[in-house]
Amino acid sequence: MTGVRLTELVEAAGCAAKIAPGELAGVLAGLPRLETPQLVVGFDASDDACVWDLGDGRGLVATTDFFPPMVDDPFLFGQVAAANALSDVYAMGGSPALALNLLCFPNCMGIEVAGQILAGGAEACRRAGCVVAGGHSTNDHEPKYGLAVTGFVRLDERLENGGARPGDRLVLTKALGTGILTTARKGGLLDEAGLAVATSSMATLNEAPIRLCRELGVWPHAATDVTGFSLMGHACEMAEASGVTLVVEAASVPLMARAREMAAMGLVPAGAYRNRDFFGPRVALDDALPLDLTDVLFDPQTSGGLLLAMGEKDAERLAGALRDEGLPATVIGHAEPRGDTSVVVS
Repeated sequence: MTGVRLTELVEAAGCAAKIAPGELAGVLAGLPRLETPQLVVGFDASDDACVWDLGDGRGLVATTDFFPPMVDDPFLFGQVAAANALSDVYAMGGSPALALNLLCFPNCMGIEVAGQILAGGAEACRRAGCVVAGGHSTNDHEPKYGLAVTGFVRLDERLENGGARPGDRLVLTKALGTGILTTARKGGLLDEAGLAVATSSMATLNEAPIRLCRELGVWPHAATDVTGFSLMGHACEMAEASGVTLVVEAASVPLMARAREMAAMGLVPAGAYRNRDFFGPRVALDDALPLDLTDVLFDPQTSGGLLLAMGEKDAERLAGALRDEGLPATVIGHAEPRGDTSVVVS
């Protein structure tokens, strides 16, 4: 650690810095569409990455993600930002192969801090078996870092937002609460020990769920990673792309220690309110649910877990195998035929 508090230099942190989902949807709706048969997955259904048909049974998976720091340690920030970007490839069922650094860096900071950020990203890529082959940097008043990632997937194994079927169980592979806990830390109301549960989760790759699916001989019908639009937002996207309603059992959702406590104190990032404003009308919340719990459900996650829709027995086997590897994976609900809303939280 260099003594530099990265989070003091930014207005928003991690995936909570995303453009409001309603505003982004309006922008995307107006973009011209260039159709080509090689692009088998684009952005029409809010998928995590695009997939290009290579013509030999494989697809090239391409994605990019970067954001301002949510932690003060530059090396840890690099790890988290890289893990977050790599996650998009795993969410498509693929394996990352090649990455390019994306670094925005203020002139007021020592260049050695930039080196530590890049080193953290390189370490995450090393764990993923992904080669870092260069990148681009630019001056900016706020530090930001991430990756452009290329990976590969067998086309018959590619995962998309759409595909969840009535009767499928929903597996969530990481606990919720990163946005609230990092906000509490930035506000000085949570110490490093309290933040550790979030930083450990954010630095963890989403490689294990996809690897274990292959090892166990099970495969999801649909997948996405839970990031800036929250569990509720990404569940809405999956439900709508699949033509189903997702039912989430609030008591089964894994939550990070102290996340509800901090939410009850009002330490909720602005991104959670933007998520609630946009996705809230498509979510039916049980009136008995306390506000601090629903705040966590709309909390923007940085480098969150995967949300997987799969058969009941497969879901239980996968969740158990993930827990054996130390991940707090849980079956949190199921899919039903399409009803009045995209998501029901009971």
